[in-house]
Amino acid sequence: MSVKKKRKYIFKTKPYKHQKDAMEMAGDRTAFAFFMEMGTGKSKTLLDNLGTLAVEDKCNFALIIAPKGVYRNWVTKEIPEHLPEDIPYRTIRWVAGANKKQKEEMQSVKDDFDGLTIFVMNVEAFSTAKGQAAGKWLAQRFGSKGMIVIDESTTIKNHQAKRTKALLKIAHEFKYRRALTGSPVTRSPMDLYSQAEFLAPSLLGFDSFYAYQNHFAILHRRSMGSHTFQEIVGFRNLEELSYRVNQFSFRVLKKDCLDLPDKSYTMRYVSMTEQQLKMYNEIRHEALTMLDNGELITTQNIMTQMLRLQQVLSGHLTTDNGDLVQVDTKRIQAVLDIIDETEGKVLIWSRFRNDIQQLQESLSKKFPNQVACYYGSTPDSERQDIVTEFQDPDSRLRFFIGNPQTAGYGLTLTEANTVIYYANDFNLETRIQSEDRCHRIGQKNPVTYIDLITNDTIDETIVKALRNKIDLGAKVLKEEARQWLKITPSKY
Repeated sequence: MSVKKKRKYIFKTKPYKHQKDAMEMAGDRTAFAFFMEMGTGKSKTLLDNLGTLAVEDKCNFALIIAPKGVYRNWVTKEIPEHLPEDIPYRTIRWVAGANKKQKEEMQSVKDDFDGLTIFVMNVEAFSTAKGQAAGKWLAQRFGSKGMIVIDESTTIKNHQAKRTKALLKIAHEFKYRRALTGSPVTRSPMDLYSQAEFLAPSLLGFDSFYAYQNHFAILHRRSMGSHTFQEIVGFRNLEELSYRVNQFSFRVLKKDCLDLPDKSYTMRYVSMTEQQLKMYNEIRHEALTMLDNGELITTQNIMTQMLRLQQVLSGHLTTDNGDLVQVDTKRIQAVLDIIDETEGKVLIWSRFRNDIQQLQESLSKKFPNQVACYYGSTPDSERQDIVTEFQDPDSRLRFFIGNPQTAGYGLTLTEANTVIYYANDFNLETRIQSEDRCHRIGQKNPVTYIDLITNDTIDETIVKALRNKIDLGAKVLKEEARQWLKITPSKY
């Protein structure tokens, strides 16, 4: 009787020690999380784990789910770069508004294939009926010998979100479940519950979110008008929580495993124009009045006013009826001044579409054919080409202007060692993710992060919060907002 010889897994790209440790710890466990800080190579680690299971004939299908801005990156870069060529595989990408050719490609998943099939979807698809139906079919068809992967697993941290509920319904039909993120906790320990539930029911020891919350959170009953609710005012039993999480995850930080160049932070102060000062003060006074009258109650309402102030500083304002008003600003000139002082490639982040377009126009006049943009309007078909060209040290493409919500996840932009924040996002996770696009494996030079700041404005509040690891988007109290709004900006 002949015994089938066991195939040996041969790495396509040599792993670091921490990657091998993570891969070995995951092994053939059904549920596991790679909580590896951005830039430590968690995508490669996942693919080597998947490849090993494929070689051992334990897994022949993977459903990889990632944020919209990066899911295509799995198909065009990560899989071909790290999955060994001696493993027969095919990749299929989900496209919501698919053309005929794309529909045919997606339908090919129904065809028999003697190898590993990797189907890549964006997490946002699971908020739609069509995406949910596709996920359900894939789970039923391939789940018994398949793996489901959620990349940037904090995208399902909200246990009440439609996409979270949809994914939890299908996740456990897959034999193997993997979660990937560098920051499993972005706002509070409550973020962990849904990520763990994706891996296995009651993995953290609780059969409901509310039981989990009652055990690890300190709750206080609060009234706001006629509305009464439970507010989290602190946390407890965190050592126990850490122990539980460590049982099903591998955690590593860059400082512990990589000899990366230093990071440095600086601010570039930009004065206001007369128009900016006038508009900023008008909005500020209006918001203070609304606070005093009890019209700004929720964090969302307060943050909307903060956003309007930030827009004015950035150089535009979206009115209540949706019209865009351009505002005189010195910020673009500040960027040009920084560039004059800088060598090499530059990464520029802004949360606003208008900023990206204005920057592209201004920089292209001075640096023709050296500027590329990566934001919501950038066609999927062009995105990887932009990254590839930017990463080519010999290319003319010197400036990458991006929206951190779109380009701040999953991309490698290590050719840049100067990063300018034109207008910051309120969200801490977005800031951390965007910083690590260039400070990761492959970076050879120290990285300088420059925040554009206008004195005594919301700019200072935002940057101070982000640098102190505070998420402004999570919770802003009424009294805090009042103190910020009372600060009187000067023109200079």
